[in-house]
Amino acid sequence: MSDPRFFKTAKPLSLQEIATISGATLKGKNVDPEKQITDVAPLNTANSDQISFLDNKKYNDMFVTSKAGACFVTEEQAANAPEGMALLVTDKTYKAYALTAQKFYPDPSWTKTFIAPSAYIHPTAEIGANCIIDHNVYIGQHVKIGPNTWLKPNVVIGHGVEIGSHTIIGSNCSLSYCLIGSNVRLLPGVRIGQEGFGFAIDPAGHIPVPQLGRVIIGDKVWIGANSTIDRGAGPDTIIGDGCMIDNLVQIGHNVKIGKFAVIVSQVGISGSAEIEDYVVLAGQVGVAGHITVGRGSRVGAKSGIMKDVPAGSEVMGAPAIPLKDYFRQIATLAKLAKKPQTTTEQQ
Repeated sequence: MSDPRFFKTAKPLSLQEIATISGATLKGKNVDPEKQITDVAPLNTANSDQISFLDNKKYNDMFVTSKAGACFVTEEQAANAPEGMALLVTDKTYKAYALTAQKFYPDPSWTKTFIAPSAYIHPTAEIGANCIIDHNVYIGQHVKIGPNTWLKPNVVIGHGVEIGSHTIIGSNCSLSYCLIGSNVRLLPGVRIGQEGFGFAIDPAGHIPVPQLGRVIIGDKVWIGANSTIDRGAGPDTIIGDGCMIDNLVQIGHNVKIGKFAVIVSQVGISGSAEIEDYVVLAGQVGVAGHITVGRGSRVGAKSGIMKDVPAGSEVMGAPAIPLKDYFRQIATLAKLAKKPQTTTEQQ
């Protein structure tokens, strides 16, 4: 159960309302569509006026003993439901749960502008309606901020930056040389638009190359805490619509990421790499510069991408190879390790 000190639930929802919101089909014996559900909760702690979900067969035992009043399940899982549980049947149980949880815990909303007295806003900056500019925020020259945007404490917005509407910038973020879309969420400590790591190597001393590009971020992008995105050296660094970027991710200069990519924690993407639409990079993946990871590819954790990856591939390892080949190698090594060792004396 969520801690009420931090999370406030919205009004209860009927089972029929939840079915409409989630796109699930309401099933179960003697189910009352008007039954009120007050919250979401895990299978093992939910009570009769809460709803849960089953997305992983690992939790089947927990499901059959759950006290939840309702649950999102697949058609296959429905047969194992406890007596009296209302079922919302869907083949996308986690998505249905997410849509429902959003209704119980909506994003914060506000209807008027608040500007903290400690904030600094340059006279040339343009601030849209209903914005929150929190304490110790700095907004530079010619900045443009769309309506219903929230800048949390200690945010620094450099000159010329543009931010769309309904965007939330977390505490201690710094933004420079960038254009940010609408409905974007930046978690605390994000750094966008700093100089890329570019220099001419010389025995007499390395010579920094001026970084003259920007960072362009699309709509509905999520960027996790303490992630960094360098501006381009000439071409722009581009993050496509709908990308989900986890905490502690480094994105180098001139990188292009397509729409709806998923970049998991501690990934590092070197300069001028291209990550196409719908790619998934698991935790601690390293991507070399000037290569392309094709549309819809999936890269396993701790992999090293050193050459182009064709669209639709599943790869893993360092250097990364097709997933089947990787696991075949692992199995072969395991077999070799089990073989008795032959010593010189035995020979």
